[in-house]
Amino acid sequence: MKAAGPPRPDEFRPGDLPPLPGGFWQLVGPGAVLVGLSIGAGELIIWPRITAQFGAAIVWAAFVGIFIQLWLNFEIGRYTLATGESIYTAFTRIAPAFAWVFLALNVAGWIVPGWARACGGALKVLVVGPDGWGGPTAWTAVTFALVAFVLFGPQAVYRSVERTTSALVVLITLGMAAVGISVSTWDTWAELGRGLLNFPHKPDGLPTYELFSSIVFAGAGGTANLFYSFYIRDKGWGMGHHMAKVVNPLRGREERHSERGFHIRATKQNDARWRAWFRHLVADQVLFFWLLNSFTILLFILGALAVLHPRGIVPNQELLVWEEATILADSWGTPGRYLFLLVGVACLFSTQLTLVDGVARSCADLVHHNFAWGRRASLSAWYARVAAFWIVAGLGLTYLYESLPAIVFLLSAGFFGGIAMAIYGPLILFANRRFLPPGQRPGPLATGALALVSVFYIAFAVVSVVVLLGRLSGD
Repeated sequence: MKAAGPPRPDEFRPGDLPPLPGGFWQLVGPGAVLVGLSIGAGELIIWPRITAQFGAAIVWAAFVGIFIQLWLNFEIGRYTLATGESIYTAFTRIAPAFAWVFLALNVAGWIVPGWARACGGALKVLVVGPDGWGGPTAWTAVTFALVAFVLFGPQAVYRSVERTTSALVVLITLGMAAVGISVSTWDTWAELGRGLLNFPHKPDGLPTYELFSSIVFAGAGGTANLFYSFYIRDKGWGMGHHMAKVVNPLRGREERHSERGFHIRATKQNDARWRAWFRHLVADQVLFFWLLNSFTILLFILGALAVLHPRGIVPNQELLVWEEATILADSWGTPGRYLFLLVGVACLFSTQLTLVDGVARSCADLVHHNFAWGRRASLSAWYARVAAFWIVAGLGLTYLYESLPAIVFLLSAGFFGGIAMAIYGPLILFANRRFLPPGQRPGPLATGALALVSVFYIAFAVVSVVVLLGRLSGD
């Protein structure tokens, strides 16, 4: 199948930036959705499980993972804010073959739904207990049905995802704050502080590739960071205001717009508006992705450090929520147990929802914009097809691998996600320096920071692949 070819590097339309339509809180949304994506399996399962096993020894790595992803998000957002295009279009402007590369990375990273299976397991223990009715497939089917309702019920897909995710983030933050206050002591906080300063310690029993996957999961991770580009466009930030939005094809008709992006005209008014928009993007990411994400992952680590680690409990991923909830019941009673179970379900469902939505957006964008056969259907039609396929395939794979622990799937997703980040970090830097006009290009600080982040992921990816191949070969 021959690629239709993305726009050439010089094919941008001139355009004017719209002014910010309101204050900061009137534009809130994209950062909150990205937190909802970030706050799931990594914060609830991967990092508490590591903490239960090793204590606070590598807490530093979780905060490093979030901080370095912050710089990726700035530059992902910069491109879409300035052009209205998705970041994937930037990659295919560099070379059309990247359409295939990122289709493969999205599939490899997310097709096996450890996140969905974990959500089903948490919902089961909340509703019927760990020994109650139903296996992983049945309860995963329930969660996928809820995802389908959110995506294909309302007409505006992004608005539905944003409102649902924002409500879940509020529930998770308040619930975990209550839990953290109730279980922590000054000794727990002191141990947590020592772990934050323990850089770059790695416990002997923790494989390098698992540490890599865990750092990737501290935050969004993998191709999930790239989803921020779509949230900006559908929210109408910057030049995304002029681009078509994904709609539910069952409820509405897609707007027809040219698919080429923009170059902002060099005027004093546009320059002032650009500075205002980019300040808003930075504030959105610092407040939501960096500070709120760091706060919530700290609370989950704190809970495992206070509840699981002192008792030597390292549960499997599907019982981790139940184990912590059961221990909390000793001090809080039944309400404490159900509060933590509810928070666990909310965490995992927010990730499941935003991953199905984000992968569907990514694959739809890559297929529709880069292949002649992909243009036979609208962007919104491809979105619906990919989302439906992901749900059906996820259920099939859950049934096929029902006897395997979901932690295998989650670490696999983190590993492939880290490989993706090693690839797209340098591409983002190249695209923003090559395709954006001088007024919107990253300056020395942003350029240097993204270069260092790219080197980190490339080095870690190479080491992890070598170590993993060595283990597979038995050396």
